[in-house]
Amino acid sequence: MKLIQTAQAQTDQAPAAPTPPAPEAPAPVAPTPAAPTSPPAPTTSVQTAPDAGAPPPPPAPDAFTQLVPLLFITLIVYFIVLRPQQRRSKEQKDALKNVRRGDTVVTNGGFIGKVTKAVDDAEVEVEIAQNVRVRVLRQAIAEVRAKGEPVKDQAPSGAGR
Repeated sequence: MKLIQTAQAQTDQAPAAPTPPAPEAPAPVAPTPAAPTSPPAPTTSVQTAPDAGAPPPPPAPDAFTQLVPLLFITLIVYFIVLRPQQRRSKEQKDALKNVRRGDTVVTNGGFIGKVTKAVDDAEVEVEIAQNVRVRVLRQAIAEVRAKGEPVKDQAPSGAGR
């Protein structure tokens, strides 16, 4: 409906162009079957944009403006989640690396024991009960509870006589 009204308003404002008079049609003659008929002449119509009177749409935001919220959220996630997790992981690795004799440890299986011997870089020997010693991977240690004094080697026999 709006399209019709705007088209009428434009045709009312535009000066009327002189149109040539239409030729008078001759009297109708009965068509003969051999004579070809011509198609009807095309009619012209005035087409306008659908929103000719509407304001133009606002410009699309540029790429930088769209990326700012995404970068802000990424920074928040980094400082709240990823950075503390990396720090805890680093502390855990340092604690496992520095496990030595006399330390009280908790294994991933829940056993609490005292480190009696560092077998090599990957294993330690843990006493979980009196005279019960097991070899445990350093990776299987969940936490180091107490840093104990290192167990002193027994004094060599005959040194005090």
